[in-house]
Amino acid sequence: MTTQTVLAAAGGVSGGEEVTFWILAPLALLGAIGMIAARNAVHSALWLVLTMLCLGVFYVLQAGPFIGMVQIIVYTGAIMMLFLFVLMLVGRDSSDSLIETLRGQRVAAVVLGLGFAGLVGGGLYRGLGGVSAVGLEQANAEGNVQGIARLLFTKYVFAFELTSALLITAAVGAMVLAHIERRREDKMDQIATMKARFAPGNYPGPKPGPGVFATSSSVATPARLPDGRLTERSIPEIMPAREMTAEETTLKGTDR
Repeated sequence: MTTQTVLAAAGGVSGGEEVTFWILAPLALLGAIGMIAARNAVHSALWLVLTMLCLGVFYVLQAGPFIGMVQIIVYTGAIMMLFLFVLMLVGRDSSDSLIETLRGQRVAAVVLGLGFAGLVGGGLYRGLGGVSAVGLEQANAEGNVQGIARLLFTKYVFAFELTSALLITAAVGAMVLAHIERRREDKMDQIATMKARFAPGNYPGPKPGPGVFATSSSVATPARLPDGRLTERSIPEIMPAREMTAEETTLKGTDR
């Protein structure tokens, strides 16, 4: 991309850029609203991925190919996917978001978020409203990516390395704080694990699957034991009990 192309793209709005904006702007806004409104953490992360992809395209249209590719490759492709994988491994349930530990925290978060957005928007409007960009020709003399690389690894190399050191320190500190060191006497060997598994009151065998030998094939229906009693062990605790009608609870002849 030449300097003339960069400056021309930065100084005017073409027809293709305007059409792309009107198509992706509603999608970006929809993704932002969906991220806040989604009750499932995985769905919220996916909505945020949509918004980040749209922002990356906007950066490219505004003659910023480097920051646009960084937005798509680093933030959307790496960091958000890492968040998504962690959420899937942790196993976030939709019922977790319904628990409000502090009364009124959602209303307070919305009010504070709108107030902060207003302050940032007002500051940017007053700071950039009547200011014209100076020095773009010199910075983009060899290209946008080359100009950013030259400033990043020459003039601002100390700040860049300091930021990377802070990020590494934060990552190591998070691992240290999250690490739990067990005492030697608390670690169970194979013999202790076997004794605890077969201790009185435990259920060492495999649990029956939901709906097995039951009056319904629903996964929310507890299985029946050989003596005819229902076992709640066959239903996970996170799964709500299914309300069944009298017709569904009647025997279907499978108990013979």
